[in-house]
Amino acid sequence: MLKKFDLGLINGNVFTGNSFKKTSVGIKNKKIHVIEDFHEKNCSKYIDCTNKIIIPGVIDSQVHFREPGLEHKEDIYCGTKSALLGGITTIFEMPNTSPATINKTALNKKLKIARNNSWTNFAFFIGACKENLDLLSVLEKLPGCAGIKIFMGSSTGNLLVSGEKEIEKALKNCKRRVAIHSEDENRLIERFELIKKRNLGIHSHEKWRDIKSAVLSTKRVLKYANKFKTKVHILHISTRNEMELLKNKKNFITVEVTPQHLTLKSPDCYDELGSLSQMNPPVRNKSHQDGLWKGIKNGTVNVIGSDHAPHTLKEKMNAWPSSPSGMPGVQTLLPIMLNHVNNGKLELKKLIELTSINVAKIYNIKNKGQIKVGYDADFTVVDLNKKIILKN
Repeated sequence: MLKKFDLGLINGNVFTGNSFKKTSVGIKNKKIHVIEDFHEKNCSKYIDCTNKIIIPGVIDSQVHFREPGLEHKEDIYCGTKSALLGGITTIFEMPNTSPATINKTALNKKLKIARNNSWTNFAFFIGACKENLDLLSVLEKLPGCAGIKIFMGSSTGNLLVSGEKEIEKALKNCKRRVAIHSEDENRLIERFELIKKRNLGIHSHEKWRDIKSAVLSTKRVLKYANKFKTKVHILHISTRNEMELLKNKKNFITVEVTPQHLTLKSPDCYDELGSLSQMNPPVRNKSHQDGLWKGIKNGTVNVIGSDHAPHTLKEKMNAWPSSPSGMPGVQTLLPIMLNHVNNGKLELKKLIELTSINVAKIYNIKNKGQIKVGYDADFTVVDLNKKIILKN
């Protein structure tokens, strides 16, 4: 007997439309075929989802896997497997690999690796740099490109667009949404020498990459985004000041925060975890964490991304400032945020918006981000009663 569906998700609590519905999902040819009650006998394979919640496949739009060139930290195979284990079905990967992803050749190399090794759906950002500023409008349209990424402050790797004219030119040339790491490079350079002189170890990191360096940069982004009507996605916002700045100025702007900034706070994280909690922009004190949560509640925040950025433990154990910035997060984004749901800090419906619906809209991803007939069969199945302990 020919089965109606290749796979059935049976008797789950399905988030479809704008609400939860106790029903089943039938999948055929990797697409959502029906959302209705049916018997498991109609399926070649089925998964019993009783007492489970079925949400749209989570999209992590900011991960830094380390292939090519830095595979001793991580490769695409392991990074995407980690993503899948954490409930992530699609990743957008950043360009600061070695060599950096700044042209068609480098992009195609990553796409070839991912086609052979990725466990998830994938797209890759191309990094803006002095050499490719005139080509950004062409590069951003390449198949497999998630968009252009601009590092306005130096972070991991050597990609940087920090001069006033360069930033203006980049935001003028880009037509698709641009992802931006927003810290002011000139201030970082000035402050580094000052902070290094009175080195307080890892506690210096937050003082070096201070609030002003973030605010100055984000004001500049707003200036040129509004001037050229460029769609801009500002990544990993870390200050309450920026949240206030962005609250009423969002014509072309979308905003991301990370689970790290929403969960960890200084000085506790530096006292307890040392350089394992070092990232750019840094984790700040509770008043800034509260400001980020306020940004979620009032709608300023559009997306939660992991900013997954692994290094080896040996590298992370170097004394500051030789310790590299970045924390892994692709496997823990969803569990950490579901913990906030269980603790009453966040509604599950809002979390779904921040991790799938909004990302698909912002980046115009076809047939993803919702559980809807005809859409791709990307799901994340959640057990809100499950307990796990996150360890190193």
